[in-house]
Amino acid sequence: MLTLVIIVVLLALLFDFINGFHDTANAIATSISTRALSPRFAVFYAAVLNFIGAILSSEVAKTVGGSIANPADIDNGIQVVMVALIAAITWNLLTWYYAIPSSSSHTLIGSLAGAVLAGAGTKSLNWDGFLGIVKILILSPIIAFAFGFLVMGIIKYVILLSGNKSRSKLNRGFRSFQVLSAGLLSFSHGGNDAQKAMGIIVFALVAGGFQSTLDVPLWVKLAAATAMGLGTSIGGWKIIKTVSKKIMKIEPVNGFASDLTSSIVIQTSTAIGQPLSTTHVITSAIIGTGSVIRFKDVKWGTVGRMVITWVITIPISMALAFVLYKLIFAIF
Repeated sequence: MLTLVIIVVLLALLFDFINGFHDTANAIATSISTRALSPRFAVFYAAVLNFIGAILSSEVAKTVGGSIANPADIDNGIQVVMVALIAAITWNLLTWYYAIPSSSSHTLIGSLAGAVLAGAGTKSLNWDGFLGIVKILILSPIIAFAFGFLVMGIIKYVILLSGNKSRSKLNRGFRSFQVLSAGLLSFSHGGNDAQKAMGIIVFALVAGGFQSTLDVPLWVKLAAATAMGLGTSIGGWKIIKTVSKKIMKIEPVNGFASDLTSSIVIQTSTAIGQPLSTTHVITSAIIGTGSVIRFKDVKWGTVGRMVITWVITIPISMALAFVLYKLIFAIF
């Protein structure tokens, strides 16, 4: 049993590491695109703040660890978590390879649900908890788009009132603001995303009888935060290119507005203990702020392909985890 738990912990940390370089683009793509930060410094900056954000909260981890299924009630809970992580890692690597900014959150939640269905049956899946998380995952990018549109509209109105028509001065000013907003976004990203791996580890610990509550041990926090920080330090350059250049041309003003919008949405979700997709939130915020500046300049074809990926990630991850579970334990 201990060996299986160790394997799950290692897989969870690998997932967190991949999540770090897969989602690096979330926090720093806009600041790199506008040259507010150099690529090397931006990645280091994001890695440090991802780590700090990851160790300061645990409510999202409790939600992931206990809302989809009760780990104490599943006899083969460790095997379920193991397969869920294998499926999630597989999907993350595929989408990273093809430079698609998909959601690590979607694939982890979908994979865990699929593995529970395969290993413990429909009665073991907490449908209310699962659908509650899915609801937040769906609503959060819509909120980010609308809020980003509003924030950018206010900034644009204030700029017009000020009479400042110098584009170069505006760009210089907002590049400075972007240094702060990128840091806040990196901190927010760590506070929500790293906790998902923590929740998975806690699920395995409870299922294996190593603890009786969903509280996150300090060693789990430090291990997950370190894995995400190290992953972020590598940098997901393919996805950074997609987010920073293939959606629309990002200027310092809407880069700042996007980062600020995303941080507020992510921090709010973290405060109420709900996991969301930082990828979806940030991309939606970029589209929302960009629509205010030049609606026709948004590359809606790219956006459409990304949305399709978002829609299919949960069902594909569920199916992948379900099939993997049946195959692995049919063989062994």
